[in-house]
Formats: sequence, C-alpha cells, structure tokens
Amino acid sequence: MAGCLAITCAPAAAQIPQFLETPPISYLETPPDDAITRLQRRVDAGEVRLTFAKQHGYLKSVLKHLHVSAESQALVFSKTSFQSARISSKRPRAIYFGDDVYIGWVNGGDMEFSVVDPKLGTNFYVLRQQEAAKPKFSHRTQECLQCHSSALTLAVPGHMVRSVYVRPDGEPDYEAGTFLTDSTSPFKQRWGGWYVTGTHGSQRHLGNLQLAEGEKAADVNVDKGANVTDLSTRFETSAYLTPHSDIVALMVLEHQTALHNRLTRASFLTRMALYEDRTHPNEDRSAETERTMRESADALVQQLLFVGEMRLTDSIAGTSGFREQFAARGPRDSQGRSLRDFDIETRLFKHPCSYLIYSRAFDSLPQPLKQVVYRRLWNVLTAAETDDAFSHLTATDRTVILGILRETKQNLPAYWSLKSRQTTTSTE
Repeated sequence: MAGCLAITCAPAAAQIPQFLETPPISYLETPPDDAITRLQRRVDAGEVRLTFAKQHGYLKSVLKHLHVSAESQALVFSKTSFQSARISSKRPRAIYFGDDVYIGWVNGGDMEFSVVDPKLGTNFYVLRQQEAAKPKFSHRTQECLQCHSSALTLAVPGHMVRSVYVRPDGEPDYEAGTFLTDSTSPFKQRWGGWYVTGTHGSQRHLGNLQLAEGEKAADVNVDKGANVTDLSTRFETSAYLTPHSDIVALMVLEHQTALHNRLTRASFLTRMALYEDRTHPNEDRSAETERTMRESADALVQQLLFVGEMRLTDSIAGTSGFREQFAARGPRDSQGRSLRDFDIETRLFKHPCSYLIYSRAFDSLPQPLKQVVYRRLWNVLTAAETDDAFSHLTATDRTVILGILRETKQNLPAYWSLKSRQTTTSTE
C-alpha cells in the first residue's frame, strides 16, 4: 500500500472523528486548497514541468517548485511509515519541510506529502516515482488519518514528531516508551529513531541510537549519539541530497508541526461553534461560543509566544546551513530584525513569536477568533495584563516583537498602529 507522510505514525489505527464528516468541516467532501493542488494545476496547464532524475526521481524538482530547501533535510530510520519495509538505519527516510508543506522521500519508494490547508487542516498526497509527462499527486485520506487525526495531533488532521526507542530490526519499541515532541519537550526525550547532526554541548538526546539486542531503554549510552557531525560511517550519505540531518532544522520542525495543529484546532472549534450559533439566528453569539474562542485564542497565543519552551543549557549548532537559509527568508523590519532570527544559546529563536503568524493558516482563522487572538497578543506584548505564563518574555522581548509585527505583519487591527497609539495617548 502506498504511504502517507506519517512523520511518526502510531501503531494502532484510529477512526476518523465524526465531526470531520459533517458541516462545517466536511473534510471528505471539501475540495483541497493547498500547495499541492496549486502545483498540480500548474503542471496540468503546462506551466510547470516536473523533471525526473535517476537517483532521486522527482524530489529535486518538487522541492524547487514548492520552495522547500534541501537544507531542511531530517533523516528518520525508525520504521514509522507505511513504507517501513524500505526504511532502516542504512536507508533512512528523508523529511523536508517549508512553512506549509512536509515531504517524505524514501529511497526506491513513493514520495509522501503532508500539506497545510487553511480550511481542512492537513491534506495528504502520494507521488509515484515513475516518470510521466504530467505526473499526478494522488490525494489520500482514510489511511493517512489513521495516524494523523488522533489525540497526538489534537484530534484534528495534522502532523506530529515522535521520539521512539528503536530495536535492532528498526521497529519502534513502544513498550520502552515514546515521546511526542515539540518546543516544550525535554532535550533528553528528543529524536529517538532520528539521525541528528550538530553540536549541543553537554545536553543529551536519543538521536543516532538503536537498542542493542536485549538492551533496555534505561541502559542506553546516550553519549554515543551526542554531538555527531558526520553520518558517513552509519549509511551511504551520498544517496541523499545532503549528508545532514540538521539539529536546528529538527527543532524548527518540532515547533512548526505542533503549532500547525494548534492553528487547525482553534479554527475547527471556532467554526463549529459559530455554525451551531447559526441555528439560532435571532440570538447573540452564545456564551459557549465566546468561551470556545477565548480558550482557543489563549492556547494559540501561548504557543505563538513559546510558553513553556525548554531552556537550552548549551549552545546549538547545525551542520547543513539551514540556520542561515531559514533566517534569510525574513521578513525584516526597518532595524533588520526578524522573527526567523535564531538565538540557540538559551532558546530557539531570538524574538520568541512564531513566524507562522505570517502563514495562510493564521490569516485564514475565522475573523471573530482572530480578533480575540490579536487582542490577547496586544495585551501580552504591551503588558496591559499580567500573566505568569508569559514571564519568560522580558520587557525588551515584548517591545521588539511588537515592533517587528507592526512593520511586517499585514492587516493588523487599527489599535496596533503606532500612529493610532500616539493619537490616543495625546488626547487622554
């Protein structure tokens, strides 16, 4: 069976949640609108030609047209995919990602795609690695939602990065424990079943390791997987676009997948609540809907501002150039500052507000919800209200983030305008 991306797939199948099959979500009936459908239209119209290469098939061409960099490459060797028979520590699966698309490449297998859709959350596709004049991306739903619509993805079609202990045969040892990882996860729980290239000082993780025959998780020598910068002794790196599985890219991947899920959940819950209110057209918005939006906005703002982020105790350095490539994308304000600037000394980003605030997924949030999100963000960044959850943000952090957003984020509410604030202050 052809696979879906399944960055890390659960061992047991799950049923599609009923709310996905009914309005206002109607996941199975609503036509997708995402990066893959747009690319397919251009291919069909003859505007784009996907070129096929002997070694990597359509990989390079697809990355180019989806604006995804090879430097984002992360390599996973655990058998957590529908194409698990093709995956091993000697033949890891490569993951590449942009702001709204995740691509899986298996040597000799199909390409897999997990793509952000502002209305549907996530869509899944497969591209056969067979040369054709106009190759077709095949839309998948049921089999991919087995893993990608569960409690692990906030019960919405989404993405996940899991860390697992891997047995000698490459299969995950679920009894040894697994971890769903994001920006809050302890360093020591991350990247089991993944290759990791880069330096990280005395901090230790589970990457680059496999359980020996009969070995228990508690007995694993994590030092063996630490500060690895060269994978060439572990597998044939020349078979891949780059020889790296960059630690900085992995940290961004963890943050991004979790926030995409949060954006989808906030959107779905609000849309369902507003849809329910439509059955009572002569009444004001219900208290339940207001509560749903308030709670969804609060959870989203916390994730946007990296509440609970794990603190680094040593600096991080990748190997692929991902850090520089990612940061160069901007946008930047008049002082040259960007939400894509890295810190990686004590935290991931220098200015801890997620760059996904520029995404289609954020911009497509229901307008009533977005209004609540913007007000909550404003109150936090201007210290109009105090909340211990945001104590990690210094006064300088808040001022800088506010300044960057004012100059780089389009369609902010009028009260975010510096001119508006100055006018208000002068008349008070």
